[in-house]
Amino acid sequence: MKRISGQAEPVVTAASEARHAPDQARLALGFTDDGGVTRLTRRQHFGPLRVQKPLYPEHASVCHAVIVHPPGGIVGGDQLDISAEVGAGAHALLTTPGAGKWYRAHGRQSQQAVRLQAQAGATLEWLPQETIFFDAADVRMTHEVELAADAAYIGAEILCFGRTASGEVFQRGSVAQRTSIRRGGKLVWFEQGRLQAEQGAMTGPLALDGQTICATLVAVGDGMDNALLSQLRQHIDALGLEGRSGATLMKQVLVARYMGQSSLVARQWLHAAWHVLRPAVLARQAAIPRIWNT
Repeated sequence: MKRISGQAEPVVTAASEARHAPDQARLALGFTDDGGVTRLTRRQHFGPLRVQKPLYPEHASVCHAVIVHPPGGIVGGDQLDISAEVGAGAHALLTTPGAGKWYRAHGRQSQQAVRLQAQAGATLEWLPQETIFFDAADVRMTHEVELAADAAYIGAEILCFGRTASGEVFQRGSVAQRTSIRRGGKLVWFEQGRLQAEQGAMTGPLALDGQTICATLVAVGDGMDNALLSQLRQHIDALGLEGRSGATLMKQVLVARYMGQSSLVARQWLHAAWHVLRPAVLARQAAIPRIWNT
């Protein structure tokens, strides 16, 4: 066993991955406003997906929930299904205790489906830590968000292709993603893509262009304007981070992206963008979850 950030991580070999029986795991969460307190009122799970007890590090009205996948990594053939519904007037922040790891496929595709809902006046934040794709992973990820007309949402991800710290290159494998966000019944954001390493996606100018890390932050809500977009860009530029970043505002949707070579830098970028956007979109100062620093 080796230990990372205070948690034991199993050593995974090619033989152990090949013998692994695929997991079918589901987690369904529900959050309800109770007189100004957001309570975790639904917690159903099947297979190796759990949520730790609700946390309130910033205010009783904001419930932080940490989603845990006990095996520590997703092996070829595994299927994860996560859903969460935030009731009217409630505010939930969902995160993870550490980086998600997607191991090599061994001929079996792994899948993750995330479905999120926020009712009238609700706020939902989806802020998992980094996702690491091992070489030869075959992954399909879908992310669907349904928002009431006056609900707000911030979602983010950091994708790491290959374990660059150990010299691994993502030179084989596939990662397919599809994201859709609806607000008030209208589709306000949709994107899909598939990165196929063998077809030059890691180096192609229309894909990663030689970078190994990419990050995205999407904010949906009211109160965003060109002044906020300018503030975000200036704030990021002032940090002088290595890599490339940009941001675009489309009415009620703001999308910011980063590409580079370091997950630590990507995390700095994401935290900085979140600190600018959260007060403007959610009317609340950014409060870094303690689990991010362990």
